[in-house]
Amino acid sequence: MKVVIAIDSLKGSLSSMEAGYAIEEGIRRGKPGAQVVVKPLADGGEGTTDALVEGLGGERVDITVTGPLGKPVSTYYGYLPESKTAIIEMAQAAGIMLLTEQEKAPLRTTTYGVGEMIKDAILKGCRNFIIGIGGSATNDGGIGMLKALGFQFSDIDGKDVGEGGQALGRVYSIDSANQLKELANCHFRVACDVNNPLCGPNGATYIFGPQKGVTEKDKEKLDQAMKNYALATAQTIGTDHQETPGAGAAGGLGFAFLSYLGGELVSGVSLILEAIDLKGELKDADLVITGEGCLDYQTAMGKAPIGVAQLAKEVNENIKVIAFAGSVTNDANACNGAGVDAFFPIVRGVTTLKEAMEPQNAKENMVATVEQVFRLL
Repeated sequence: MKVVIAIDSLKGSLSSMEAGYAIEEGIRRGKPGAQVVVKPLADGGEGTTDALVEGLGGERVDITVTGPLGKPVSTYYGYLPESKTAIIEMAQAAGIMLLTEQEKAPLRTTTYGVGEMIKDAILKGCRNFIIGIGGSATNDGGIGMLKALGFQFSDIDGKDVGEGGQALGRVYSIDSANQLKELANCHFRVACDVNNPLCGPNGATYIFGPQKGVTEKDKEKLDQAMKNYALATAQTIGTDHQETPGAGAAGGLGFAFLSYLGGELVSGVSLILEAIDLKGELKDADLVITGEGCLDYQTAMGKAPIGVAQLAKEVNENIKVIAFAGSVTNDANACNGAGVDAFFPIVRGVTTLKEAMEPQNAKENMVATVEQVFRLL
């Protein structure tokens, strides 16, 4: 029996690989002769760097970059030496989690630090990039990132336009002469799970701006500024990605990757499943184990465990998919219709949430539950 494990982290309790190894221990207790493969799992958002670094034998690179309001922030990205791949979460440098409610300032917040992370990775030899762009605090169309990579954005007087959303309306000319020459050989794959265009009522400013601090009176002005930037980009580069699905992601950062860096916007789950080569391991698998902290109706809407289940069924419709979770809700049976054959909560008795989430307790509960399931199998 070959069992492939790809479980998302149980946030606050176990990392993806810790949960995977706990499942492996339970399998070996219940089915000692099983062949077990443990893979990391994430959805392209928070935790993706840690999961892939731990699961694929990568390295953590610590770095200080420019934060969303221009102050230095200490952060890190992942580095996979064998494939010269960098794993970067934009939120580490320009995320809304870095700001208090009072500090939200979409007219000023910048993605410059994201560009600094990319530049540092390029100088270390990386040519392949996996970029997660969820959780941004910015609405700058990605010009901060691009400026850090050598692009110049000038106003009608030839002066630098500055940073943040307020700069977009002043963009008159764009000069790429000083961009990092290595960019031509770089491949950017961007985890993007939204389909919004850059501008308009369904664009970056109107849909995502309010959570970043965009006021009602600033919406139209900022949207028009974004439009100006897009037109200047089209005139300079000759391509127009304003309406490309995902261009409006992360305050227009999706547009910057598409237009200036030849980036490819991909479903976060699909991107990670490809990165870990899950499909290759599934070809001769008998069972697939997945899951996450809480299995519910939202899981069935396409979160990472469902991506695993659907890929497994695509490879072999006879593969059985089992999910384990810290907890399950009453509507979690929607997961059964999305490829999960059976799911099991791991909590084994009356407990507080704090006790259940304590890492050692979570591990012991996972091992014990998995063991019983595999004794039956």
